Amino acid sequence: MSRGPEANFWSTIRKSLPTKAFATRIENKHGGGVPDVHIVWNGFAFWIELKTAKNSKVKISPHQIAWHTAYWARGGKSFYLVKHLSTSDIFLFEGEKGVDLLEKGIFETEGARFKNLAPLWEHLAP
Repeated sequence: MSRGPEANFWSTIRKSLPTKAFATRIENKHGGGVPDVHIVWNGFAFWIELKTAKNSKVKISPHQIAWHTAYWARGGKSFYLVKHLSTSDIFLFEGEKGVDLLEKGIFETEGARFKNLAPLWEHLAP
């Protein structure tokens, strides 16, 4: 059985997690919008929705957008983490950016761009 790009992305993330970070991957096949990964790192808890993209467009469900928007509006921290498959660049978008990300894509939505995971963790450091 072959692994998809998102599973490979998760494997890379899991191997690069900072020391003292605890991550749980959620396998939710029934929808509802709950993100893929919950991480706690030095007391900072956040959710990440993992995505991969061949071009600028990212497939995000209305349930995912609704979950992130509601969670973010109540003070929770959540993110969309997108790996661009052509360049291998990694993009981080705050949870409130779901609609923009769906409509505008990764290059037109306000977020952060990284060449690898090390600066991502520096950016997120509590």
